[in-house]
Order: sequence, then C-alpha cells, then structure tokens
Amino acid sequence: MMKRSGKILLTALVVSLLLPVSVSLADNAKEIAKVEICTDVIRQFAEIPEHSAPPALLRNAQAIAVIPGIIKAGFIAGGRYGWGVVVKRKDDGSWSYPVFVTLMGGSLGFQAGVQSIDAIMVFKSKQSIEQLARGKFTLGGDAAAAAGPVGRNMSAATDITLKAEVYTYSRSRGLFAGVSLAGSVINVDYGATENFYGLTGLTATEVFQGSRIQNPPPVVAHFLQVLSRYTTSK
Repeated sequence: MMKRSGKILLTALVVSLLLPVSVSLADNAKEIAKVEICTDVIRQFAEIPEHSAPPALLRNAQAIAVIPGIIKAGFIAGGRYGWGVVVKRKDDGSWSYPVFVTLMGGSLGFQAGVQSIDAIMVFKSKQSIEQLARGKFTLGGDAAAAAGPVGRNMSAATDITLKAEVYTYSRSRGLFAGVSLAGSVINVDYGATENFYGLTGLTATEVFQGSRIQNPPPVVAHFLQVLSRYTTSK
C-alpha cells in the first residue's frame, strides 16, 4: 500500500513539474504565429524586386518593422489598426531579436475598397528606432515619413533625395508599393513581447540588446535568417 502511495505521489510530482512547462509553451502560440506571418511577408516582399525597396536602402536600414494585416475601417477616411514586429540593426550588422508593436492611426490615404494591407517600414536613422524603444513613435511626427521608393535603382524613388527617416511599403492584392502612413502611432506591445520571450518587465531596449534573453523561440532564428538574406551587404 505504501509503495502504491509512493508511486502516486511521484506521478503527481512529475505531472506538477511538467504541467507549467506545457502551459508556458502554449502561452506564446499566438505570438509565434505572428512572427511566422511576418516572415512570410518579408519573403513575398523580396520576391518582386521591381516593386520592393532598393537594395541599397535595405542594406543601410537601421531598423525594419513588419506589420501584416493593417485593417482599414471606413471608406477612404477612417481608422486603421495593426500589429507586428520591429528589429534593430546591431553594431556588427546583424539584426536584433524582434519586439512586438501595434500601429494605430487615422485615414489610410489610398484608394477605396482596400480593407487590409501588409506594411514594411524601413528606418534610416538610429534616432528613430531609439525613440520607438522608449515605447511610442509617431510617423511624420517624431520623424519624417514618406512612401518608400521602389525598384532596384534609387532613381526610381518617389522621394529622390531620400530625406525621410522612415519609408513605408504596403502590399495589397499581392502587389507592393510605397505608401505613406504619416500620422500613425507605433507603440511597443509590452504584453506580447513579455509573453513571447517568457520574461516579465522586458523592455524594447533589452530585447534589442539581447541582454536578458537566453533562449528565444526557434521561430526567431528563421525570421532573422529570411530578413538577413535580403538586407545584408553583397
């Protein structure tokens, strides 16, 4: 009887130890799916180079944000909301771990009938991404923002002098084009970021530096691999 009780106790102990692990693995499933979607957006963005960012702009980017599925509400004028991730260029040229963000703003400013777009934002300056790391960043307010130039050559740019600090590209119905999201506010999603990495009180700066993150989810490596393929110097 004592042996049987001992086995039951041991089994209960093992289950109690494994259960929190199983729960924690499931807890960030939504964030993992979001990173996978962002990875797919980058891949599709790069597959049509004649309608994506000039390679030189990507190679010199200080940060890149990927925000899929920005939802438009209303007819031409209205609101918009989206979520995504942002990564920062490190001193050695590689990319940081992703930080989760949300985007909110006013009217979209492009043709009626488009209900959802995927957006990629290219940050040219360190100051812009440092502002975002503090928690909040306004396109066109904290930094000059413009529709991104498209094509392999800089001569295809809509802003030929490239004076803006943030350039935005959108995809709708399978095609990418430059689009201005000036007036939109990007906020760090601290809850999603903490949940994804399993660390409370995690700041954007800590994620960019990788100071507290020991074992990021495997999906991060795939995301960074795909991003690096299209943004590293050649």
